[in-house]
Amino acid sequence: MSTPPTETAKLPANVADAAQVLGQAISQVQRVIVGQEHMVQQLMVALLAKGHCLLEGVPGVAKTLAVRSFATVVGGDFARIQFTPDLVPSDIVGTRIYSANSESFEIELGPVFVNFVLADEINRAPAKVQSAMLELMAEKQVSIGGKTYPAPKPFIVIATQNPVESEGVYPLPEAQRDRFLMKVDVPYPRGNEELEILRRMSVRPPEAEQVLDTDLVLHLQDMASNVFVHNLVAEYIVRLVLATRAPKDFDMPDLDNVIQIGCSPRATLGLVAAARGLALINGRDYVLPTDVQAVAKDVMAHRIVLGFDAIADNINPIDVVERILAMVPAPTPVWNQEQRRASHEQHAHQPGRA
Repeated sequence: MSTPPTETAKLPANVADAAQVLGQAISQVQRVIVGQEHMVQQLMVALLAKGHCLLEGVPGVAKTLAVRSFATVVGGDFARIQFTPDLVPSDIVGTRIYSANSESFEIELGPVFVNFVLADEINRAPAKVQSAMLELMAEKQVSIGGKTYPAPKPFIVIATQNPVESEGVYPLPEAQRDRFLMKVDVPYPRGNEELEILRRMSVRPPEAEQVLDTDLVLHLQDMASNVFVHNLVAEYIVRLVLATRAPKDFDMPDLDNVIQIGCSPRATLGLVAAARGLALINGRDYVLPTDVQAVAKDVMAHRIVLGFDAIADNINPIDVVERILAMVPAPTPVWNQEQRRASHEQHAHQPGRA
């Protein structure tokens, strides 16, 4: 079990207070992680949006350390599972065990029944394990012996994968990639960041302190789900997703042969949820088109399936999303004081509201 924060966490009453406590949580992670601001921010966005996150990067760029530090700051129970080719589903979700004392089978729940699951090198697990993860990630529950066991709340899977290895690796199927709200690419650090890593980690490494707890996280998730989305912004999100399915309709006929399968409706819902989370982090109770654009690449790119010729030409799905963002015009909502006051009253946060 996690250790509670040193001071009793007070539930934020407004968006400004929520942004302040979220900023403190992010800064605690960045005490340990040098650079990688985008990755740390997107981890918090995924948590607020109640979605799972996939981190992809070469070994040694602090993916696992970032997730460990993030779990420490956020609080709750944490488990790290190292995925290997010899794993079986019962190793992660649990199984039935015969008890000689009671002469009956008892359920032994697996390590995934925690608030934060770090699935390290998830692409090393075989198909059976991947299928067991599907129910857990989509429904946040596990079926064992004909009974259903719900995951605790909050619940998030943060997975890592190594893009450079081919030995003993099982590429994630499209259906499972779609279950991840975000896929974040973790690059090499820059030169000045590498020097800071050397300075900071070569002596006594810093440690993150807990800022949030599970009750506070649930409250912040509730606040994020109530962030206002203007109809123009909602239509913009739908147009972005539709552009991946029918590029010709958006004056991009050259993408017709590049995109084999466009984004699913999960991308539409994911863009809304992620943009709401980012707006809350930035201290706003309404979503701007810039929020959508900031999360679009991480939410959409891994859901796009490229055609054979595009793969042969080394076209990156992120470049496809950037082209769509450039071609689909963003709205410019105009607020006057009366409209703004009315929308705040209509969409004000109510504690306990689902």
